[in-house]
Amino acid sequence: MRRIQSTISYITTSLLLLLLLCSVTSCIDNEEYANNPRGNFEALWKIMDEHYCFFSQKGIDWQEVHQRYAKQFDASMNEKQQFEVLTNMLSELKDGHVNLYTSFNIGRYWAWRDNYPKNYSDSLERKYLKSDYLIASGLDYTVFDDNIGYIRCESFQNPIGAGNLDDILLHLQPCNGLIIDVRNNGGGQLSNAEELAARFTNKEELVGYIQHKTGPGHNDFSPLQPEYLTPGKGIRWQKPVVVLTNRSVFSAANEFVKYMKCCPNVHIVGDKTGGGAGLPFSSELPNGWSVRFSACPMYDRDKQMTEFGIDPDYKVDITESDLIKGKDTIIEFARQLIAK
Repeated sequence: MRRIQSTISYITTSLLLLLLLCSVTSCIDNEEYANNPRGNFEALWKIMDEHYCFFSQKGIDWQEVHQRYAKQFDASMNEKQQFEVLTNMLSELKDGHVNLYTSFNIGRYWAWRDNYPKNYSDSLERKYLKSDYLIASGLDYTVFDDNIGYIRCESFQNPIGAGNLDDILLHLQPCNGLIIDVRNNGGGQLSNAEELAARFTNKEELVGYIQHKTGPGHNDFSPLQPEYLTPGKGIRWQKPVVVLTNRSVFSAANEFVKYMKCCPNVHIVGDKTGGGAGLPFSSELPNGWSVRFSACPMYDRDKQMTEFGIDPDYKVDITESDLIKGKDTIIEFARQLIAK
């Protein structure tokens, strides 16, 4: 019950704060800045200045960024030129979860992902799942030849039913261990991530903390509020578990990894996650373009920020030689870990 109450309180508080912040931002956008290149620049800079949460952690002098980029705007700029310079300004944050949306493109910073190995292959995944795998609540699952269960969870967008989880875990119950593959999982509903993780603990676990932005200052935050994971009803898994991760795990999937690190008999294998678990905030520029970014700092149970990703227990990359042989190095390492 505590888990449900905590989630409801989290959502209610977050929505109230978002409504307040959005009303303030709307006032700033529509009343203070004109719909021209300089006005759009000033509006975007101000939105980030008042609502972005990670200037201090990244050591960014946002005022200095303003001084540099203000010189690049003039009334003769067309939309494509404005977009390019505004995207460059946002890239100063080096944050893959900051996006500028227009009718013709999406501004993004993907170096946090593209500068690293993908550590995932669709063709390899299908080879391991074969053709007779089972599907329930958006989860693909099967049993490998060495009696290790495998669940592929590519998104937390769709609801995960309690009855479906009972059926999945009952089917996998004879297995010696379980691999949960969340690589390339871009997130979805936090409640779905929590529903799945709750099947891997027998007691309430402190899994982390959350903060909310409370004012326009760079350090205006609420006190840390604890997050708890309560054991789920129904079948709970009691054997070894390995969770597979890569740089394209973020949002609710990032939180799932955080939860699982607190559960017994669980190891995280692969690459660092992408982060970005904070509740998203969005606002609009005078010209109708919108910006979206994480606006709630999230922490693990040791009060370490998880916005920039979670390190695995075992750092493993897919090797070129294994790829040629049709093997997934990360899955094979997980199988060996469970077999020990």
